Amino acid sequence: MSNIIICAILVVICFFGIRSSMKRVSNGCCGTGDDVKKVKAEDTDLSHYPYHFEVEVEGMTCSQCKKRVENAFNEKKGFYAKVNLKQKKAEVYTKDPITVQEIRDMVRRSGYDPGTCKKIESL
Repeated sequence: MSNIIICAILVVICFFGIRSSMKRVSNGCCGTGDDVKKVKAEDTDLSHYPYHFEVEVEGMTCSQCKKRVENAFNEKKGFYAKVNLKQKKAEVYTKDPITVQEIRDMVRRSGYDPGTCKKIESL
């Protein structure tokens, strides 16, 4: 009898493990099962953005992660962000002054850990 119970528990564990793996294969590492819709910035002309920051984003591993970070900035007026998933960095452009800490907080609110963040001086 105890062998049957143990086998049933193992079957349930395997079922949920396989289901989670299938979600990750089809939707990225986040395993949410939902495709994150990309938010486009209102303005993508970099000459309109006098402030430029580069922030490392720890914990991004798939295209869904990339969209989440970009969306955190692009949904706000006066922001434009591009994420390089391989380098695990985001280029953030703003029309108005903002602090490095505010950039870091926005990354954190998107669900990821901000690494080094620096302001890039214009030439």
